Amino acid sequence: MPQLDFANPLLIAQVVWLLIIFGGLYLLLAGRVLPAVGEVLENRANRIASDLEAAHAAKAEADAAMAELRAATAQARSEAQATIATALEAYTNEAQERADMLSAKLAEQISAAEARIDAARNAAMGALRGVAADTATALVTKLVGSADAAAVDAAVGQALAARGNA
Repeated sequence: MPQLDFANPLLIAQVVWLLIIFGGLYLLLAGRVLPAVGEVLENRANRIASDLEAAHAAKAEADAAMAELRAATAQARSEAQATIATALEAYTNEAQERADMLSAKLAEQISAAEARIDAARNAAMGALRGVAADTATALVTKLVGSADAAAVDAAVGQALAARGNA
C-alpha cells in the first residue's frame, strides 16, 4: 500500500501535519467547545433535578390533598349515615304512633260495630219469635180454620228453645 510506504519522504511530513492538525483540534475542543458543552449538560442536569424535585413536591402535595379528600369524604359519609339513621328512626317512631292510633281507632270502631250487630241480632231474635208466632198462627188458621194463640206461642217457644234461639 502506498500510504504505508515509510521510505516515501512525504509520509513523515503527512504524519507531522496530522499530529499538528489533531493537536490544534484537540486544544480548540478542550479549550472552547467542551467547556461550553459541559456547561449545557450541567444546566440540563440541574434543570432536570429541579423539575424532579418540583414533581416530587407536587406529588406529595397531591397525596396530601387526596388523603384530606378521602378523610372529608369519609366524614361526610358518616355524617350522612347518622342523619339518615336519625331520620329513619324518627319516621319509624312516627309511623308506629300513627299505626297505634289507627289500631286504637279501628278497635273502637270494631267494638261499636260488634255492639250494633249484637243489638240488631238481639232485636231480630226478639222479633223472630213474634214473626214466627204470627206466621204459625196464620198457617194453622189457614189449614185448620182456627188457631189457639197461646198453644201456637208455646209451640214456637219450644221450637226456638230446641234450636237454642230462645
